[in-house]
Amino acid sequence: MKFGGTSLADASAIKNAAGIVEQFHKGNQIAVVASAMNDTTDHLIKLGELAQKGQIWEAKNLLSRIQAGHLIAAKSFAGNKTNLASKEMLGKVNALLSSLERSVEGIGQLRELTLRSRDYLLSFGERLSVPILTSALAQKGLKAQAFTGADAGIVTDNNFGEAKPLAEVSTHQIQQRLGPLLEAGGLPVVTGFIAQNLDGNITTLGRGGSDYTASLIGAALKADEVWIWTDVDGLMTADPRVVKDAVTLSNVSFGEALELSYFGAKMMHPRALQPAAKQKIPVRIRNSSKPTFDGTLVSVGEKTTNGKVAKAISIIKDVGIITVAGASMMGAPGVAAKIFQTLGVNGVNVVMISQGSSEATISCVIARKDIDRAVRSLQLSLMGQGQVEKVTEEKDACVIAVVGSGMKGSPGVAARVFTAVAKRNVNVRMIAQGTSEYNISFVVSDLDGPETVRALHDEFQLGKN
Repeated sequence: MKFGGTSLADASAIKNAAGIVEQFHKGNQIAVVASAMNDTTDHLIKLGELAQKGQIWEAKNLLSRIQAGHLIAAKSFAGNKTNLASKEMLGKVNALLSSLERSVEGIGQLRELTLRSRDYLLSFGERLSVPILTSALAQKGLKAQAFTGADAGIVTDNNFGEAKPLAEVSTHQIQQRLGPLLEAGGLPVVTGFIAQNLDGNITTLGRGGSDYTASLIGAALKADEVWIWTDVDGLMTADPRVVKDAVTLSNVSFGEALELSYFGAKMMHPRALQPAAKQKIPVRIRNSSKPTFDGTLVSVGEKTTNGKVAKAISIIKDVGIITVAGASMMGAPGVAAKIFQTLGVNGVNVVMISQGSSEATISCVIARKDIDRAVRSLQLSLMGQGQVEKVTEEKDACVIAVVGSGMKGSPGVAARVFTAVAKRNVNVRMIAQGTSEYNISFVVSDLDGPETVRALHDEFQLGKN
């Protein structure tokens, strides 16, 4: 079981999480993975930035808020102050908060925040939440034991900020360190998101890292299921803020979940699914405020919902289109490679690509915040060499994705998609479909995005079970 930040937001949320573990612990072996409390990771990122800029007063204010929030939660589970376990937990939390303060002072004095020191700073979120959750579980009479990701055996490469676990050594160590505890009726509580490299330095697994930790531990322990407790009911047919009659999907395949997570469904980072998918271990996404609701099961099997070809409509906002054009690009090898290499070197991620068979234009969808940098770097790199004549940009765009394994081999799906869109007078600017046939993606204007999602949700009758 992995509990996200909103499921551990404060003392009452932590108490609720402990109650959920207690409820399901009867007759089951459970390993728990915990995120940082609420927005702590975002606050720690901000704290590092303020200290690096020398904005010490603002940094101290934010630090005080982080310290106060954790101390309030810790004291709620300290119980009898004379109890040794309670004293140890409070001592641990106070020691970590003092260490956090010293780290922020160090960054402020050096005015330097390396990727390595940033990982160390961000690790405090999970290192603080785990002892508190462990105490809450112990109060329920469970044999809970706190572990950092490193204690649990997760070892990564040296890519600070986006570290990749070394699968074989991590799997072996997780089995050795957590397996016997589970067999003895114990309950390991592990920090999500953080691990260490072979030199013993703290590393972080990037965004979605706690899900990755849970998936990795689940795969290593050959769990029956991995449960992700969050603040939503599961994966939905569309964003409920856009489509009022959106419903929760009871089943999706790993392939479909991968497409949905890329296309804005906020549940799991695509990378996080890999360890569980490789071992064919189902992942269940559940709402911690509705523990009796089954949520969405992500598994190997591909099932259509009542014969419906599409399962969900997703939207990615805050993107734009860059188009590289030139008559001399036709038949010239290496132009596409140079475009993507230039974007990659400049740290620009490409969301979607489209190229006509004429080869005269290549269009890419990228994050809106990266557009100016991307255009400048492409102009410097490609223009004036006789092949590329112009690089143009469109900032008013969003990507719509129609996702569902039922689309594979079903004739007429694309016709239904674009007919439904045309009926609402929406102009389609760019289209892409992968050979997996799990999704059809296209670009419309920002203004037309919500209306397009509603049109397709109606067309495929996704709100009706």
